[in-house]
Amino acid sequence: MTRKNGFLVLAALGVLAAFAALGGCASHYLPVDDGGHVTAAKPSVGAPATMPANTPDTCGAGKLQYLVGKRWTQVPVPADLNSQRVSCTTCVRSDDVNPRRVTVLYDQPSGLVTKVICQ
Repeated sequence: MTRKNGFLVLAALGVLAAFAALGGCASHYLPVDDGGHVTAAKPSVGAPATMPANTPDTCGAGKLQYLVGKRWTQVPVPADLNSQRVSCTTCVRSDDVNPRRVTVLYDQPSGLVTKVICQ
């Protein structure tokens, strides 16, 4: 095998490894039974979600409270990507607190947004 071919093989293996690693993060679909019925808990229907009491809305999270109970894939992409982050409640994320950043948290098994906060 020539040196160039060896490099191409290593590069291809690296790309495949990256896709395999990311593939584990992509399973955010609702589980269904054999009959095609959703088996995950469905969000309760009631009063619209609001910001927790005594929490200043320094980031505009109040405008996104309609997302609670909806799929995380429905979160709009902001023009400034540093002003918002989307993460599952059990996923690893940085501990830095930015009161001007919207943080959308969702339940990984169901894919449903559970909280929209300034953090």
